[in-house]
Amino acid sequence: MATGLLIVNLGSPVSPSARDVRRYLQEFLSDQNVITMPKMLWQPILRGFILPFRSWRSATFYQHEWTKAGSPLIAYTQVTRDRLRKKLPDWDVQMAMTYGGEYPIGETLQGMAARGDHPIVVIPLFPEYTQSTTKTILDKVAASGVKTLVIDQFYDQPAYLQLLAQQLDDDYSQDDYDTVILSYHGIPTSMVRHGDPYQQACEATTAGVKRYLKKVPQEKVEMCYQSKFGPVPWLKPYLRNRLMALAALGKRRVLVATPSFVADCLETLEENDVQNYQTFRANGGKVFKSVRPMNGCAPFCDILASLAKETVAAEAQDDETR
Repeated sequence: MATGLLIVNLGSPVSPSARDVRRYLQEFLSDQNVITMPKMLWQPILRGFILPFRSWRSATFYQHEWTKAGSPLIAYTQVTRDRLRKKLPDWDVQMAMTYGGEYPIGETLQGMAARGDHPIVVIPLFPEYTQSTTKTILDKVAASGVKTLVIDQFYDQPAYLQLLAQQLDDDYSQDDYDTVILSYHGIPTSMVRHGDPYQQACEATTAGVKRYLKKVPQEKVEMCYQSKFGPVPWLKPYLRNRLMALAALGKRRVLVATPSFVADCLETLEENDVQNYQTFRANGGKVFKSVRPMNGCAPFCDILASLAKETVAAEAQDDETR
């Protein structure tokens, strides 16, 4: 029987309408792996203040970023899936989403299992493990009852780090930049205090990428965190604050990469290409360029295919030695 591969991404509203954006945000922001505040305190804030304002504001921007293929994140995950099917023609390759209603994790896994008794590899498309993304995927995989082999992070793979470095080198060579920032999606510092390995993984990713850079000077590279949400402290330095400081220091040309995501995400597009761009320019910045993520490029799909095959081979070897 064919081996299975399930790639899992965050998810997206089914349309850029305010109603569908609200439904998506309510599901996403009600996940206690994302917002750890007690439900009795959090839900009134979410329903009474956040959703009414954020839903229509986000929907307005999403309408400009929506493509003929739908949400960019869904579309590029489909590209990744389709390329993996070509690279693994004898495998059952599928995709799923954590939130949004389309491509549910449990149903997709159960359908794959029903097609044959074969190993199923699951790869969350988040290079660094954290509670607020990967753990929810693992919880839903476990709830499906399907036996799987999970690759819960891949930030430390040399081929992946080399590809990130190549992306930075390629974009850097197209202009004259004062600073190159690797900006990771932030998480509350309380998660790190409770043992979440995310900060350590982000720092290791940055150090690993720097080892492979050929064109970007080491001294121009720094890292930040973005997407802070709510009143509690998150990992620092905050990207927006750093952009304002850089502009004040006369460093007015910046290149920003977002390694936490391997496909364009609506929230990140809005935050960087609109909010952070405007903040930087308003404080004297001149050039703000975002490095596009992997977006299903062939070299990235080669990395995922190799990881899946290596995982299955290692499991088969373990079975033989038991």
